[in-house]
Amino acid sequence: MHLRALEPDDLEFLYALENDPDIWGVSDTLAPVSRHALREYLEHASVDFHAVRQLRLVIATEIGSPAVGVVDLFDYDPLHQRAGVGITILARERQHGYARQALELLKNHARTILRLHQIYATVGADNLPSMRLFAAAGFRQVGTRQAWLRTATGWQDAVEWQFLLGV
Repeated sequence: MHLRALEPDDLEFLYALENDPDIWGVSDTLAPVSRHALREYLEHASVDFHAVRQLRLVIATEIGSPAVGVVDLFDYDPLHQRAGVGITILARERQHGYARQALELLKNHARTILRLHQIYATVGADNLPSMRLFAAAGFRQVGTRQAWLRTATGWQDAVEWQFLLGV
């Protein structure tokens, strides 16, 4: 398992991932993304983390293998040295432990390379697989935001998870 930077060849992978309506609810997306928009994104994806305050890494099972998902650091706060975490695994690749392994790699990268103090995640209260994932990865549940996420069926609570990196 390894994490790598986005490449221009990832266009079709990203197109499939970003246009999967089953994950729009957890990614704050309401509409499909065009290949053109994704090409533009890929052209600028290598911009410095500290400048754009976000980082997307591709999850692959081994070097040269097809992507199975992505892990994101977003909302980077340079003063407090923290960032949010998002992770998405292709539907056909779930239940293989890839997300858990990717979070371990991301925690190490955030600690040793980016020198972050902490990372956090916001998870819909009904997203039990993500709740189990973050708990298994050592994140601590630190609170619940009431009626925080709007869904197709109404408002949902959001559970906040935090991991102190010990930098």
